Amino acid sequence: MPVKSDAKARARRIISILRRSIVEAVVELQHRTPFELLVATILSAQCTDERVNSVTPALFKKYPSPEQLAKAKLSNLEIIIHSTGFYRSKANSLIRCSQELVKEFNGRVPATIEELTSLHGIGRKTANVILATCFQKPGIIVDTHVKRVANRLGLTTQSDPTKIEYDLQALLPQKDWASGSQRLLLHGRYVCVARAPKCSPCAIYGECHWKGKLSQT
Repeated sequence: MPVKSDAKARARRIISILRRSIVEAVVELQHRTPFELLVATILSAQCTDERVNSVTPALFKKYPSPEQLAKAKLSNLEIIIHSTGFYRSKANSLIRCSQELVKEFNGRVPATIEELTSLHGIGRKTANVILATCFQKPGIIVDTHVKRVANRLGLTTQSDPTKIEYDLQALLPQKDWASGSQRLLLHGRYVCVARAPKCSPCAIYGECHWKGKLSQT
């Protein structure tokens, strides 16, 4: 079903307001290379970026490349990333993904969503983070924050991340996919939080359709 022009205009207005309130729409996971961002994004599942950033310096010092991480001993890797949670699953994913990078892509992180999502442990969210941040390609990042904010704003009614991604693609110009979704993410992380949202200082309060929003004081 075609998206109405007024819905597109409203979505663009929301992003325009957020562009003024969130000047730098940057990924907060610390990284120097596409491989480091890939690893950090895998670790960020059910974990804060702050926690991941406290772990990755030691991790990248010991395993600075896919070739080295592919040969890591599982128990050693689990110790390093333990504090990020779900460390057994994450350690396994990191090793398997690194092995596939070495085998299928000569140790280089690919630059298409099809190739990225073919890797073990890489879904569309991680793929879009890498594409947008490292390769300057259009991609909409949908995590728990974007899901919450987009639904509260009435930009989508979906709960499935892929369907939310497609809804936002239909509303926003391609040039705003990466920066726009990153601003929604940061707004959800710091203002439109899950519990006790900070409605009073919210820059897009007037655009919010959420019935649970608090009165501005």
